[in-house]
Amino acid sequence: MRHLLDAHTLIWALDDPSRLGASARAVLENPAIELTVSVGTIWELSIKTSLKKLSLSLPYRQWVERALADLGITVAPITLEFTERQTALPFHHRDPFDRLLVAQCLVETIPIVSADAMFDQYGVTRLWN
Repeated sequence: MRHLLDAHTLIWALDDPSRLGASARAVLENPAIELTVSVGTIWELSIKTSLKKLSLSLPYRQWVERALADLGITVAPITLEFTERQTALPFHHRDPFDRLLVAQCLVETIPIVSADAMFDQYGVTRLWN
């Protein structure tokens, strides 16, 4: 089964694993689970890094390559189905990157690994604690 990682989950998994919830840690350590991250999340990290709103333990490109390799993560593209589904979402969450993740989870019927309880309002399965 595939699981989608939220941006902070990806960051903490590499730079501060002690911040991960028990369920999140179990997902990351289970070799039977395919971990995926949206290319939108990679884009979000690059924007926040360039704006100096995010500091990573390595330069951006090195950090992303290491995170993907060390955690065995695949990068999912943004599809027309995701963007279309996003247009119909209620505005519980204003963050466009998080709304994209909600849409991806709904379209693909996959859980998200995130501490953000706002995802619960959309009816997606969220794993953390």
